[in-house]
Amino acid sequence: QAQLVESGGGSVQTGGSLRLSCVASGLKYSNSDMGWFRQAPGKEREEVAAIYTDMGKTYYADSVRGRFTISQDNAKNTVYLQMNNLQPEDTAMYYCASGRAGIRGRLYWDRFDIFGQGTQVTVSS
Repeated sequence: QAQLVESGGGSVQTGGSLRLSCVASGLKYSNSDMGWFRQAPGKEREEVAAIYTDMGKTYYADSVRGRFTISQDNAKNTVYLQMNNLQPEDTAMYYCASGRAGIRGRLYWDRFDIFGQGTQVTVSS
């Protein structure tokens, strides 16, 4: 059974940094595209960052580009999200996701179909 377990969330002040980790098990990690989503209270879930594994390409939401970096360690079946210069609007539950999201050179965010339980990130001003 596929499972994603996130860690690394916490509370920081504006301008601070956090690194989220997500360990995958029970899935063919090498064939999976990996991503991060977030959901703030009262808002819909939104995409944050993703890796199109076959092409080695990364994707970012406009709101985090230049501040967040997604990376992966295939030997550890782990994907990371380095978050720098955090802002109060980054406060949300962050979810790791996997799926076959990349097709013919494009990434389809709605094709991520396995999600972890989430880790909370809170940024105070």
